[in-house]
Amino acid sequence: MKKILLLGDEAIAQGFIDAGGSAINSYPGTPSTQITEYVINSKQAKELGVRANWCANEKTALEASLGVAYAGKRAMTCMKHVGLNVCGDPFMNAAIIGTKGVLIVVADDPSMFSSQDEQDSRFYGHWAMIPMLEPSNQQEAYDMVHYGFELSEQLGTPVLYRIPTRLAHSRAGVELKPVRKQNELTEPADAKSFVLLPANAKRLYRDLIDKQPKFTEASEKSGYNKYIDGPKKNLGIITTGIAYNYLMENFPDGKCPYPVVKVTQYPLPYDMINKLYDECGEILVLEDGQPFVEELIKGFLGKGKKVRGRLDETIRRDGELNAEKVAKALGMKSESSFVVPDVVTNRPPALCQGCPHVDSYTALNEVMAKHKGGKVFGDIGCYTLGFNMGAINTTVCMGASITMAKGASEVGIFPSVAVIGDGTFGHSGLTGLMDCVNEKANVVVMILDNDITAMTGGQPSSAHNKIRRICEGLGVEPEHIRDIVPLPKNHDENVRIIEEEVNYNGVSVIIPHRTCIVELKKHLKK
Repeated sequence: MKKILLLGDEAIAQGFIDAGGSAINSYPGTPSTQITEYVINSKQAKELGVRANWCANEKTALEASLGVAYAGKRAMTCMKHVGLNVCGDPFMNAAIIGTKGVLIVVADDPSMFSSQDEQDSRFYGHWAMIPMLEPSNQQEAYDMVHYGFELSEQLGTPVLYRIPTRLAHSRAGVELKPVRKQNELTEPADAKSFVLLPANAKRLYRDLIDKQPKFTEASEKSGYNKYIDGPKKNLGIITTGIAYNYLMENFPDGKCPYPVVKVTQYPLPYDMINKLYDECGEILVLEDGQPFVEELIKGFLGKGKKVRGRLDETIRRDGELNAEKVAKALGMKSESSFVVPDVVTNRPPALCQGCPHVDSYTALNEVMAKHKGGKVFGDIGCYTLGFNMGAINTTVCMGASITMAKGASEVGIFPSVAVIGDGTFGHSGLTGLMDCVNEKANVVVMILDNDITAMTGGQPSSAHNKIRRICEGLGVEPEHIRDIVPLPKNHDENVRIIEEEVNYNGVSVIIPHRTCIVELKKHLKK
């Protein structure tokens, strides 16, 4: 079989194409972005008629995949961990309606390399009571896409597919499988299953509960979960996903002396864990993320033997797992420890030279300096780095800038300014602006329009070329929708316009528009 070098993200994408995937609908979010990018740019995918779309947000993306599933085809939706919060509604209900042929790929970000938190998506999957897959390497990442679709169709459930940053962005050789034909169009076997009226929902929820033993049986028998024996029974180790690799890096000969349960499929393989518990003196849980398994088995076992891991900070509860942390937990000296040389200094992220946001913030800062009680509410995007310019006071989650500015203005903060990018505005800013209009809030909303979703690599912005029309449609007075060009030569004019709108008692929208400098360079090279 053909073998190629792939990132973990790319292995998932190639697996989707080869497994007969029909449509992938996603919203870009590091570290998941390269999955959909790979499919979009794949010549093979185009030849097979695979649809690949960037959607307005994670909710619309997953709902589109549910539509694909309704038609009997295989679909995938990809996002980062905090994006799963955005699509929580369709995610939970997808489990109840018994969706078949849908993989929900969520890239978690331990250590918060590019995120606001370290939330672990496995808690969501457990809450929804659906099977989960968590590959330990790139080959499993590829193979598990094929297996995940088969599992979803066999058991009548969506499958949550979790990867951490390190697996998503590291490379290895992957052996490919034969390409599977796409499913034919079909009607749902249960015509009522997609209609969650209370009478149907109660029956379907009961069905989901009744399926749980089958989900557990699949975990025990699939072959992806393994019990690996070892001669030293004083300690038993449970690893999840990539944590198995971190364990084995400390044993270059490939022989861990302790019994190990390798978990890459959920629900947990309780028979294997019981065997480990009965045979070993104490248990060490290794997982890259929050103490999900550790919490579950403490409640499950509860028989007196010690269970160590992140909860008791045998391994620090925050941060990415690695081989050195595992070695320390085992009382060993790590073979892979690495000391950063003194000559290497931290390089904090900064807005690019020539970034239009710099000029927007420079003008805004001059205005806000005259209004000492004012606050600027920021959002998620490149422009979050305006914090380093002293330009924003908050960043909480996608779309929060507008709604936080509204709330602050209503209790006396003046001026109350929101700063949001064009991509984020299309993702989750529209409803907040509608609230402002409905409540006649005294806010200024700056929508920094650089033509693309820049933070995640230049994907198209869903609000591109229609921001003014959207704002008018939401009810903002046309005379208080102001366009400016953020350039040094326009600084004085931009300051004047911002000042005018700050002093208007109502909803104002200012749209600084200039193409992202990185995107502009790409076009100039072509």
